[in-house]
Amino acid sequence: MWIFGLSGKSGFSARSTAEQVTKGVDGTGLVAIVTGATNGIGLETTRVLALRGVHVIMGVRNVKAGEKVKGEILQKHPGSKIDVMEIDLNSQASIRKFAADFIATGLPLNILINNAGIMAPPFTLSKDNIEQQFAVNHLANECGKEGRIVNVASELHRYGYKEGIRFDKINDKASYNPNSAYGQSKLCNILHCVELTRRLKEEGANVTANSLHPGVIATNIAQNSSLLGCIFGCAQIFLKNVPQVNGVSGEYFMDSNKAKASSMARDPELAKKLWDFSLTFTENK
Repeated sequence: MWIFGLSGKSGFSARSTAEQVTKGVDGTGLVAIVTGATNGIGLETTRVLALRGVHVIMGVRNVKAGEKVKGEILQKHPGSKIDVMEIDLNSQASIRKFAADFIATGLPLNILINNAGIMAPPFTLSKDNIEQQFAVNHLANECGKEGRIVNVASELHRYGYKEGIRFDKINDKASYNPNSAYGQSKLCNILHCVELTRRLKEEGANVTANSLHPGVIATNIAQNSSLLGCIFGCAQIFLKNVPQVNGVSGEYFMDSNKAKASSMARDPELAKKLWDFSLTFTENK
């Protein structure tokens, strides 16, 4: 579907732009956090959310670059509400500081877009000594108490390691494959939403969590990859504030329509195992 641009049940396709998908949507009063908001998918997400009246918090590693993007958007849309806050997804300490700083603002969190990521770098450990793609693309994802959570995954979740998630080899440099490790991290994004949905339903929380493969948009996420010079992106707006997906959770989307993820990505037992495994890295850091 996404290759040929055919419309799905939602009426949208790979050819649909973020502005088309959100036409008529009023986001006034909503607050969204968008990570990786200075380029590509994150920048377009920030721009269109702001255009629709959402108060956007740009979670960025480079504050100067974030302020530049904010200025450019405000120049075109003077009434936009945008704030820039520093976050380094390569560091659990930075993530926790960002969360504390946001809570201190007193703002609600209605929408969380886990967009920032890295793609197929040489083997590198994060500041917490965890393989970088697993750390940044998966472990960095945090969630709020209410609203909508969107994990930007990828169809490349189908092309990771043969065993899916290498629980016993996350930091194994000798067998590391950059593209397979990226696929593994995207599989984690989808499974995270599956298990998070189960837990949220048990708690009776008013939160939905979905993942998606976005569309086509230029981005520097693949600056380390000779395989792909761009990844796919901008229809994720559909998941954040379009009525057709109200109450929908734990699903995988492509081109603003529900899609069928791989069998591994739909395995609830694997999702729970990943959740428990991830806690060993994130608790008490």
